[in-house]
Amino acid sequence: MRFFSAAEIDGLLNFPALVDALAEAFRGGIVTPVRHHHEIERPDAAATLLLMPAWTAPQASPAFLGTKVVTVFPGNAAVSLPSVMGSYLLMDGATGAPLAALDGARLTLWRTAAASALASRVLERPDCKRMLMVGAGALSSFLVKAHRSVRHFEDIAIWARRPDAAAEVVAELARDGIEARVADNLEAEARQADLISCATLSREPLIHGRWLKRTAHLDLVGAFNLSMREADDEALQRAHVFVDTEAALHEGGDVAVAIKTGAYTAEQVSGTLAGLCRGEYDAAAERDDVTLFKSVGTALEDLAAAMLVWKLAN
Repeated sequence: MRFFSAAEIDGLLNFPALVDALAEAFRGGIVTPVRHHHEIERPDAAATLLLMPAWTAPQASPAFLGTKVVTVFPGNAAVSLPSVMGSYLLMDGATGAPLAALDGARLTLWRTAAASALASRVLERPDCKRMLMVGAGALSSFLVKAHRSVRHFEDIAIWARRPDAAAEVVAELARDGIEARVADNLEAEARQADLISCATLSREPLIHGRWLKRTAHLDLVGAFNLSMREADDEALQRAHVFVDTEAALHEGGDVAVAIKTGAYTAEQVSGTLAGLCRGEYDAAAERDDVTLFKSVGTALEDLAAAMLVWKLAN
Protein backbone atom coordinates (compact mmCIF):
# COMPACT_ATOMS: atom_id res chain seq x y z
CA MET A 1 0.00 0.00 0.00
CA ARG A 2 1.31 3.43 -0.95
CA PHE A 3 1.30 6.61 1.08
CA PHE A 4 0.87 10.03 -0.54
CA SER A 5 2.12 12.95 1.51
CA ALA A 6 0.90 16.52 1.12
CA ALA A 7 3.93 17.32 -1.03
CA GLU A 8 3.31 14.32 -3.28
CA ILE A 9 -0.35 15.25 -3.71
CA ASP A 10 0.71 18.80 -4.65
CA GLY A 11 3.15 17.40 -7.17
CA LEU A 12 0.54 15.22 -8.86
CA LEU A 13 -2.68 17.24 -8.89
CA ASN A 14 -3.56 20.25 -10.99
CA PHE A 15 -6.81 22.17 -10.94
CA PRO A 16 -7.88 21.79 -14.59
CA ALA A 17 -7.71 18.00 -14.28
CA LEU A 18 -9.32 17.92 -10.84
CA VAL A 19 -12.18 20.23 -11.82
CA ASP A 20 -12.91 17.94 -14.78
CA ALA A 21 -12.72 14.86 -12.52
CA LEU A 22 -15.22 16.39 -10.11
CA ALA A 23 -17.55 17.33 -12.97
CA GLU A 24 -17.55 13.71 -14.11
CA ALA A 25 -18.12 12.48 -10.55
CA PHE A 26 -21.06 14.83 -9.98
CA ARG A 27 -22.67 13.69 -13.23
CA GLY A 28 -23.14 10.29 -11.61
CA GLY A 29 -21.52 6.97 -10.90
CA ILE A 30 -20.41 7.47 -7.28
CA VAL A 31 -22.40 6.29 -4.27
CA THR A 32 -22.20 8.62 -1.27
CA PRO A 33 -23.83 7.42 1.97
CA VAL A 34 -24.60 9.81 4.81
CA ARG A 35 -21.40 10.54 6.69
CA HIS A 36 -20.99 9.15 10.17
CA HIS A 37 -20.66 11.64 13.01
CA HIS A 38 -19.51 10.48 16.44
CA GLU A 39 -18.97 12.49 19.60
CA ILE A 40 -16.02 11.41 21.75
CA GLU A 41 -15.86 12.38 25.40
CA ARG A 42 -12.54 13.91 26.45
CA PRO A 43 -11.43 15.45 29.76
CA ASP A 44 -10.64 18.82 28.13
CA ALA A 45 -13.36 19.18 25.49
CA ALA A 46 -15.63 16.88 23.50
CA ALA A 47 -13.99 15.60 20.32
CA THR A 48 -15.56 14.47 17.04
CA LEU A 49 -14.89 11.58 14.68
CA LEU A 50 -16.20 11.88 11.12
CA LEU A 51 -16.26 8.98 8.65
CA MET A 52 -16.96 9.87 5.02
CA PRO A 53 -17.31 6.81 2.75
CA ALA A 54 -17.96 6.68 -1.00
CA TRP A 55 -17.59 4.14 -3.80
CA THR A 56 -17.96 3.87 -7.54
CA ALA A 57 -20.97 2.30 -9.20
CA PRO A 58 -20.97 -1.52 -9.73
CA GLN A 59 -20.32 -1.19 -13.47
CA ALA A 60 -17.34 1.13 -13.03
CA SER A 61 -14.00 -0.10 -14.28
CA PRO A 62 -11.71 0.25 -12.51
CA ALA A 63 -13.78 0.36 -9.34
CA PHE A 64 -12.75 2.21 -6.21
CA LEU A 65 -13.87 2.51 -2.60
CA GLY A 66 -12.66 5.15 -0.19
CA THR A 67 -13.18 6.62 3.25
CA LYS A 68 -11.97 9.84 4.80
CA VAL A 69 -11.43 9.78 8.54
CA VAL A 70 -11.50 13.22 10.16
CA THR A 71 -10.91 14.03 13.80
CA VAL A 72 -11.75 17.31 15.50
CA PHE A 73 -10.04 17.72 18.88
CA PRO A 74 -10.58 21.29 20.14
CA GLY A 75 -8.09 20.80 22.98
CA ASN A 76 -5.16 20.20 20.62
CA ALA A 77 -4.14 23.85 20.72
CA ALA A 78 -2.79 23.25 24.22
CA VAL A 79 -0.32 20.71 22.84
CA SER A 80 0.54 22.67 19.66
CA LEU A 81 -1.37 20.40 17.30
CA PRO A 82 -4.05 21.22 14.70
CA SER A 83 -7.58 20.76 16.00
CA VAL A 84 -8.66 19.12 12.73
CA MET A 85 -6.71 16.22 11.24
CA GLY A 86 -7.55 13.52 8.75
CA SER A 87 -6.43 10.76 6.44
CA TYR A 88 -7.90 9.07 3.39
CA LEU A 89 -7.90 5.35 2.63
CA LEU A 90 -8.36 4.39 -1.03
CA MET A 91 -9.29 0.78 -1.78
CA ASP A 92 -9.84 -1.43 -4.79
CA GLY A 93 -13.57 -1.38 -5.40
CA ALA A 94 -13.59 -4.90 -6.82
CA THR A 95 -11.74 -6.65 -3.99
CA GLY A 96 -11.65 -4.19 -1.07
CA ALA A 97 -7.85 -4.40 -1.00
CA PRO A 98 -6.18 -1.25 0.37
CA LEU A 99 -4.36 0.70 -2.33
CA ALA A 100 -3.20 3.93 -0.74
CA ALA A 101 -3.35 6.22 2.26
CA LEU A 102 -3.38 9.93 1.48
CA ASP A 103 -2.87 13.06 3.54
CA GLY A 104 -6.50 13.90 4.29
CA ALA A 105 -6.02 17.57 5.05
CA ARG A 106 -4.22 18.24 1.77
CA LEU A 107 -6.72 16.25 -0.26
CA THR A 108 -9.53 18.26 1.34
CA LEU A 109 -7.94 21.58 0.39
CA TRP A 110 -7.61 20.51 -3.24
CA ARG A 111 -11.09 19.04 -3.64
CA THR A 112 -12.86 21.88 -1.79
CA ALA A 113 -11.25 24.55 -3.97
CA ALA A 114 -11.87 22.52 -7.12
CA ALA A 115 -15.59 22.17 -6.30
CA SER A 116 -15.90 25.94 -6.00
CA ALA A 117 -14.09 26.40 -9.31
CA LEU A 118 -16.38 23.86 -10.94
CA ALA A 119 -19.41 25.87 -9.81
CA SER A 120 -17.90 29.16 -10.93
CA ARG A 121 -16.97 27.67 -14.31
CA VAL A 122 -20.67 27.09 -14.92
CA LEU A 123 -22.23 30.04 -13.09
CA GLU A 124 -19.72 32.87 -13.44
CA ARG A 125 -19.62 35.10 -16.49
CA PRO A 126 -16.68 34.36 -18.83
CA ASP A 127 -15.78 38.06 -18.97
CA CYS A 128 -15.25 38.48 -15.21
CA LYS A 129 -12.05 40.38 -14.36
CA ARG A 130 -11.92 41.05 -10.61
CA MET A 131 -11.69 38.46 -7.83
CA LEU A 132 -11.94 39.15 -4.11
CA MET A 133 -10.72 36.46 -1.71
CA VAL A 134 -12.16 36.93 1.78
CA GLY A 135 -10.10 35.10 4.39
CA ALA A 136 -6.44 34.21 4.69
CA GLY A 137 -6.52 30.66 5.99
CA ALA A 138 -5.11 27.49 4.44
CA LEU A 139 -7.84 27.39 1.78
CA SER A 140 -7.31 30.92 0.49
CA SER A 141 -4.44 30.33 -1.92
CA PHE A 142 -6.05 27.10 -3.13
CA LEU A 143 -9.30 28.90 -3.91
CA VAL A 144 -7.48 31.64 -5.82
CA LYS A 145 -5.58 29.08 -7.89
CA ALA A 146 -8.69 26.99 -8.50
CA HIS A 147 -10.87 29.90 -9.65
CA ARG A 148 -7.98 31.24 -11.69
CA SER A 149 -7.79 27.91 -13.54
CA VAL A 150 -11.29 28.43 -15.01
CA ARG A 151 -11.38 32.22 -15.43
CA HIS A 152 -8.85 34.92 -16.31
CA PHE A 153 -8.63 37.66 -13.69
CA GLU A 154 -6.94 41.00 -14.21
CA ASP A 155 -7.10 41.85 -10.50
CA ILE A 156 -7.01 39.59 -7.42
CA ALA A 157 -7.47 41.13 -3.97
CA ILE A 158 -7.07 39.37 -0.61
CA TRP A 159 -8.95 40.66 2.43
CA ALA A 160 -8.60 39.41 6.00
CA ARG A 161 -9.29 40.86 9.42
CA ARG A 162 -5.52 40.83 9.92
CA PRO A 163 -3.80 42.60 7.00
CA ASP A 164 -0.54 40.79 7.79
CA ALA A 165 -2.29 37.45 7.20
CA ALA A 166 -3.58 38.71 3.83
CA ALA A 167 -0.04 39.81 2.98
CA GLU A 168 1.20 36.28 3.69
CA VAL A 169 -1.29 34.88 1.16
CA VAL A 170 -0.18 37.50 -1.39
CA ALA A 171 3.44 36.44 -0.84
CA GLU A 172 2.56 32.76 -1.15
CA LEU A 173 0.77 33.37 -4.45
CA ALA A 174 3.69 35.45 -5.70
CA ARG A 175 5.99 32.47 -5.21
CA ASP A 176 3.77 30.63 -7.70
CA GLY A 177 3.88 33.52 -10.15
CA ILE A 178 0.39 34.83 -9.32
CA GLU A 179 0.00 38.56 -8.76
CA ALA A 180 -2.39 39.62 -6.00
CA ARG A 181 -2.72 42.50 -3.56
CA VAL A 182 -3.92 43.16 -0.01
CA ALA A 183 -7.40 44.71 0.18
CA ASP A 184 -8.04 47.28 2.89
CA ASN A 185 -11.72 48.16 2.44
CA LEU A 186 -13.97 45.09 2.27
CA GLU A 187 -17.11 46.90 1.16
CA ALA A 188 -15.36 48.86 -1.58
CA GLU A 189 -13.71 45.73 -2.93
CA ALA A 190 -16.91 43.68 -2.76
CA ARG A 191 -18.85 46.31 -4.70
CA GLN A 192 -16.37 46.04 -7.58
CA ALA A 193 -15.70 42.30 -7.56
CA ASP A 194 -17.01 39.94 -10.22
CA LEU A 195 -16.27 36.94 -8.04
CA ILE A 196 -16.14 36.91 -4.23
CA SER A 197 -14.85 33.75 -2.57
CA CYS A 198 -15.19 33.44 1.21
CA ALA A 199 -13.39 30.93 3.42
CA THR A 200 -13.68 32.15 6.99
CA LEU A 201 -14.97 31.16 10.40
CA SER A 202 -16.98 34.37 10.77
CA ARG A 203 -19.96 34.33 13.11
CA GLU A 204 -21.46 37.45 11.56
CA PRO A 205 -22.10 38.14 7.84
CA LEU A 206 -19.10 39.67 6.11
CA ILE A 207 -20.68 40.14 2.68
CA HIS A 208 -23.94 42.05 2.36
CA GLY A 209 -26.35 41.61 -0.51
CA ARG A 210 -26.62 45.35 -1.13
CA TRP A 211 -22.91 45.42 -2.00
CA LEU A 212 -23.11 42.89 -4.83
CA LYS A 213 -22.90 43.82 -8.51
CA ARG A 214 -25.85 42.61 -10.54
CA THR A 215 -23.68 39.98 -12.25
CA ALA A 216 -21.51 39.01 -9.26
CA HIS A 217 -20.81 35.41 -8.28
CA LEU A 218 -20.50 34.64 -4.56
CA ASP A 219 -18.63 31.52 -3.44
CA LEU A 220 -19.24 30.56 0.20
CA VAL A 221 -16.88 27.89 1.51
CA GLY A 222 -16.36 28.66 5.21
CA ALA A 223 -19.08 28.96 7.88
CA PHE A 224 -19.30 25.22 8.42
CA ASN A 225 -21.80 25.18 11.30
CA LEU A 226 -25.07 26.84 12.26
CA SER A 227 -23.37 29.50 14.38
CA MET A 228 -21.44 30.93 11.43
CA ARG A 229 -22.35 33.30 8.58
CA GLU A 230 -20.37 34.72 5.66
CA ALA A 231 -23.21 36.39 3.74
CA ASP A 232 -26.43 38.00 4.92
CA ASP A 233 -30.02 37.12 4.09
CA GLU A 234 -30.21 39.81 1.40
CA ALA A 235 -27.35 38.15 -0.50
CA LEU A 236 -29.33 34.92 -0.59
CA GLN A 237 -32.53 36.69 -1.59
CA ARG A 238 -30.81 38.49 -4.47
CA ALA A 239 -29.04 35.42 -5.84
CA HIS A 240 -29.72 32.28 -7.80
CA VAL A 241 -28.47 29.91 -5.08
CA PHE A 242 -26.82 26.58 -5.80
CA VAL A 243 -25.45 24.10 -3.24
CA ASP A 244 -22.92 21.32 -3.60
CA THR A 245 -25.38 18.83 -2.09
CA GLU A 246 -28.75 19.04 -0.37
CA ALA A 247 -26.89 18.63 2.95
CA ALA A 248 -26.26 22.40 2.72
CA LEU A 249 -29.96 22.93 3.44
CA HIS A 250 -29.47 21.79 7.04
CA GLU A 251 -25.70 21.76 7.58
CA GLY A 252 -23.20 24.59 7.69
CA GLY A 253 -23.87 28.31 7.88
CA ASP A 254 -25.48 30.74 5.45
CA VAL A 255 -28.18 28.79 3.59
CA ALA A 256 -29.02 26.43 6.46
CA VAL A 257 -29.05 29.29 8.97
CA ALA A 258 -31.35 31.43 6.82
CA ILE A 259 -33.72 28.47 6.36
CA LYS A 260 -33.73 27.81 10.12
CA THR A 261 -34.60 31.44 10.92
CA GLY A 262 -37.30 31.59 8.25
CA ALA A 263 -35.52 34.28 6.20
CA TYR A 264 -35.14 31.85 3.29
CA THR A 265 -36.72 28.58 2.19
CA ALA A 266 -35.34 25.38 0.74
CA GLU A 267 -37.72 25.84 -2.19
CA GLN A 268 -35.89 29.02 -3.17
CA VAL A 269 -32.64 27.14 -3.81
CA SER A 270 -32.11 26.91 -7.56
CA GLY A 271 -30.34 23.55 -7.55
CA THR A 272 -27.31 21.42 -6.82
CA LEU A 273 -23.84 21.11 -8.28
CA ALA A 274 -24.80 17.69 -9.64
CA GLY A 275 -27.70 19.27 -11.51
CA LEU A 276 -25.41 21.94 -12.94
CA CYS A 277 -22.99 19.27 -14.16
CA ARG A 278 -25.83 17.33 -15.77
CA GLY A 279 -27.10 20.41 -17.60
CA GLU A 280 -30.42 20.49 -15.75
CA TYR A 281 -30.43 24.29 -15.43
CA ASP A 282 -30.01 27.16 -17.85
CA ALA A 283 -26.92 28.45 -16.08
CA ALA A 284 -26.01 30.85 -18.88
CA ALA A 285 -29.27 32.76 -18.39
CA GLU A 286 -28.63 33.11 -14.66
CA ARG A 287 -25.21 34.72 -15.20
CA ASP A 288 -27.00 38.02 -15.82
CA ASP A 289 -28.01 38.07 -12.14
CA VAL A 290 -26.22 37.42 -8.87
CA THR A 291 -25.28 33.76 -8.44
CA LEU A 292 -24.24 32.06 -5.22
CA PHE A 293 -22.63 28.71 -4.48
CA LYS A 294 -22.61 27.25 -0.97
CA SER A 295 -20.24 24.37 -0.25
CA VAL A 296 -20.38 22.04 2.74
CA GLY A 297 -18.26 19.24 1.26
CA THR A 298 -19.08 15.69 0.26
CA ALA A 299 -17.29 12.34 0.22
CA LEU A 300 -17.87 12.20 -3.54
CA GLU A 301 -15.28 14.96 -3.95
CA ASP A 302 -12.75 13.15 -1.75
CA LEU A 303 -13.06 9.91 -3.71
CA ALA A 304 -12.81 11.67 -7.08
CA ALA A 305 -9.67 13.51 -5.94
CA ALA A 306 -8.08 10.36 -4.48
CA MET A 307 -8.84 8.43 -7.67
CA LEU A 308 -7.15 11.13 -9.71
CA VAL A 309 -4.06 11.06 -7.48
CA TRP A 310 -3.88 7.27 -7.94
CA LYS A 311 -4.35 7.55 -11.71
CA LEU A 312 -1.67 10.19 -12.12
CA ALA A 313 0.78 8.25 -9.97
CA ASN A 314 0.38 5.00 -11.92
